[in-house]
Amino acid sequence: MDKKIVAIMHNIRSRENVGSIFRTADGAGISKLYLCGITPRPPHEKISKTALGAENAVPWEYHRQTWRLIEQLKKEGYRMIALEKTKGAKDIFELKPEFPVAVIIGNEVDGLPEELLRRSDKTIAIPMYGRKESLNVAVAFGIAAYVIRERGR
Repeated sequence: MDKKIVAIMHNIRSRENVGSIFRTADGAGISKLYLCGITPRPPHEKISKTALGAENAVPWEYHRQTWRLIEQLKKEGYRMIALEKTKGAKDIFELKPEFPVAVIIGNEVDGLPEELLRRSDKTIAIPMYGRKESLNVAVAFGIAAYVIRERGR
């Protein structure tokens, strides 16, 4: 079975995070990245510096409105998995994804808005064992990309 995974970046602010996500997406075999809202887009030297060419290797599209993209991908059969630390989020290490999957990641400060969480089929979170409440968005995406790929059926 083809484990098709795409990622939706909602209002990511940092160009360095975008570049890092491109590089991780290449390594994890992500089929496509969707850059939405205020998320910076290539070409940009700060994206290129962290992507190391992956911005030219991983297909991507820009969409102004994230919710419209989610609705479109749902019609195409994608399961929506939001990566967000919320009250009802499930532990990422208990996830059993069904493909094709779109993993939705959000803004570094505000995360994902309720309107996008409502459109998700599942919300998952990475457990935190230290003092901090969350990880950098690019690091969290990397963990999620590989967990989804390896745990999928």
